[in-house]
Amino acid sequence: MATKLNKLLKREIDVDGKPYMVTLSPAGLKLTEKGKRLGREHTWKDLLGADADAGASTAPGSTFGAAS
Repeated sequence: MATKLNKLLKREIDVDGKPYMVTLSPAGLKLTEKGKRLGREHTWKDLLGADADAGASTAPGSTFGAAS
């Protein structure tokens, strides 16, 4: 059984040699260059796109959008 996400979870990743912070929260996802405050934010509904409203599943490898 998976653990429910009920608080912030932060992890560092490396993209093309640059460090970034990924923050997962119950509201969504945020990707920020390490040492910066502003970044790209996405709600879970934004990531699921129109499929979330229709109840359909998202295809593997699909792209996603923005929020906090």
